[in-house]
Amino acid sequence: MALVIISSAFSEGQTIPTRHTCDGPDVSPDLTWSGVPEAAASLALICDDPDAPMGTWVHWVLFNIPADADGLPAEIPPDATLENGACHGTNDFGKPGYGGPCPPGGTHRYFFKLYALDTELNLDSGITKAQLLEAIEGHILAEGQLMGTYSR
Repeated sequence: MALVIISSAFSEGQTIPTRHTCDGPDVSPDLTWSGVPEAAASLALICDDPDAPMGTWVHWVLFNIPADADGLPAEIPPDATLENGACHGTNDFGKPGYGGPCPPGGTHRYFFKLYALDTELNLDSGITKAQLLEAIEGHILAEGQLMGTYSR
C-alpha cells in the first residue's frame, strides 16, 4: 500500500520555494497525506538530499507522528517533542527540526519520505536518520514520498 504525500508549497518534481530554504526564512513546508493503513500506530518522516557532495544529507527527522494525523502545517517548531507527541530527531546540520535546502551549487533533489508504522517508537528525541531507519525495520506498513528540487 502506498501513502500519498503532497504539499501546497510545491508539486512533485517542482522547485521548493525560497521560503523553505536557507536562502529564506528556512521554515518547513506544509505536508498533507492520505492512504494511512488502519493498522498504523504511528508515522515517521525523513527529508533528505541524495545529491549532496559528501553523500546523502539529512534535512529532517520526525517520528511518533500520530497515525490519525493527515498532515503537518508549515513552520513546525524545532522543539524536541511537538504538541501532538511527535519527536524530532537530529538533522545533518546538528539540530532538531527542519533544516531546509541549502545546496552548495547546482540543482538538488529533496525527498520527503513518510512511513506508516505498526508501532509507536520507544526512542528519545534527537536520534539520527540511521537510528530511525534501524528502529522502523520490520514495522513499515506503507510508505510514500514527495520530491522537490532546489538550485543555487
